[in-house]
Amino acid sequence: MAKLSLTSEQLETMSYGDVAAYVLEQKGKKQKIQDLFKEVIRLMNLPESDFENHIADFFQLLSTDMRFTMVEKGYWDLKVNQKHKVIVASDDEEDEEELEVEENEEELTDEEDDSEINYDDDDLDDDPEEDDFKDLVIIDDSDENGSNQEI
Repeated sequence: MAKLSLTSEQLETMSYGDVAAYVLEQKGKKQKIQDLFKEVIRLMNLPESDFENHIADFFQLLSTDMRFTMVEKGYWDLKVNQKHKVIVASDDEEDEEELEVEENEEELTDEEDDSEINYDDDDLDDDPEEDDFKDLVIIDDSDENGSNQEI
C-alpha cells in the first residue's frame, strides 16, 4: 500500500473532493465510498465522528464532481482512470439509419416543389422618396401643461 502524506499547509487548502482525488490518484485503483472517505478523514486529521456526520455530503460531492465516476458494485474512481467503451453499430442498424435519411430528403424535396414562391421585382414597394413616418405621432410626457403635442 502506498504511503499517502500531505503537509498541513496543503491540507488547509484542500476540500474533501481534492483529497479524495489525491487518494485515488496515488493508489491508482478504485475504492468503495466508505473506505475512501475514511482515508480522506484520516489524511485531513478529522475526528472519526465526521464519518457518520458527513458521509452523505461526501456521496453527493462524488456524485456531482466531474472528476469522479461510480463504477460497478459501489466502487468510485477517477474518470481519467476508466477506459471508455466504443460501441460500433452493426450493419443492419446503419442500413436503417441510411434509409431514414433518404426518406427525409425525399420528403423535403416534395415540400420544396409545393411551396415554390416567385418574387417579382416590380411588386416591391420601396420608393425612396415616400416617407414611411409621415403619420407618426410623438407624445411628449414631459410637457408641463399635461397636453400631448402632435408633430
